[in-house]
Amino acid sequence: MLRPVDEAIAALLERVPGVPEIETVSLQDALGRTLAETLQAPFAVPAWDNSAMDGYALRAADLPAEGGCLPLAGRIAAGDAADTCLPAGCVVRIFTGAPLPPGADSVVAQEDCQLQGEQVCLPPVQAGQHVRRRAEEVDAGAPLLAPGQRLRAQEIGLLASFGIARVQVYRRLRVAVLSSGNELREPGESLAPGQIYNTNRITLASLLRGWGLQVLEYPNIPDDPAQTRAALSRAASEADVLLSSGGVSVGEEDHLKQAIEALGQLHLWRLAIQPGKPLAFGEVAGKPWLGLPGNPAAALITALVVGRPFLLRCQGVERVLPTPLRLPAGFAWSKANVRRQYLRARFVVAEEGQASVQLHPRQGSAMLSSACWADGLAVLECQRTLQPGDWVDYLPFSELLG
Repeated sequence: MLRPVDEAIAALLERVPGVPEIETVSLQDALGRTLAETLQAPFAVPAWDNSAMDGYALRAADLPAEGGCLPLAGRIAAGDAADTCLPAGCVVRIFTGAPLPPGADSVVAQEDCQLQGEQVCLPPVQAGQHVRRRAEEVDAGAPLLAPGQRLRAQEIGLLASFGIARVQVYRRLRVAVLSSGNELREPGESLAPGQIYNTNRITLASLLRGWGLQVLEYPNIPDDPAQTRAALSRAASEADVLLSSGGVSVGEEDHLKQAIEALGQLHLWRLAIQPGKPLAFGEVAGKPWLGLPGNPAAALITALVVGRPFLLRCQGVERVLPTPLRLPAGFAWSKANVRRQYLRARFVVAEEGQASVQLHPRQGSAMLSSACWADGLAVLECQRTLQPGDWVDYLPFSELLG
């Protein structure tokens, strides 16, 4: 029985052991971290009525409906205080961000005005024009950010605008990346007959770092039961979560499964997903362990689709599921599948302006080159076929890699 992908993700999220400890970091070190506190605005933004333009501030009621000329009574730049009330029937020169003087309620852009001696000639104006009102963006005491929010550049900039220099975040989740197999060699080493490079360890470690997690990389584990148990025990003592790929099939040299069972618990799921079907989950000495398929493209896609929500929730992130785009298919798909398919695809805009999702011609579970060509995944539900122009869900890599 194949387990639906969404059901498997929900089951994993129910098994999240808890969030890491809280630590305080500076804003300079907060990018990609997960907020662990509720933050409120210490003051209103803007803190005062201010000008949205370089121009002239006035009281709209002082200007005739058809426009006219008013005397110039001063100048206010950004950073100046505006303590003096605007004289009746006058204007003041004002710059973007400068506070409006008491009595002023409107600003006219400088390119719409003409300076004639000590007079400024202005077009018709509406009250409130080009004025940023106090608390227009955020009022004092309003919620800013909540726990579980991953801090991007815009959240960090928002906090800086309130003078907040340090924030409480969850400690980075420590994830152990494990590989096993006598056939594996590291990039840069020479290959003997029958050997391959350790693709998945590098790929998975890169994904984890992109998600803001701390990666603990271990030497490759030989195909030996005792060494496999020792490596898993060491990783469980140092990491919060263990992650591996391959090594849980029925082969005589697949010692990982037996080691997991000896040290903790093992659950093998067959997911309704392509590429990738075997997924292993369990625990080693009380630490969660996630075992992904061994083929490189299958490992990549199951990590993005299934592993990412679990690992981010372990990090304390609240929003962990990506939002797909609905786009027209630029391809036909005539063969229905009992598994949900995640096809390497690219978002294309034709010269006529028509957008569509195009597929790479090679979708094999071992092929990473097609993932390099792609900028996302087209999602085909179970038993579905497509004709060009039919709507298809599309997951941009930008939603999955960060």
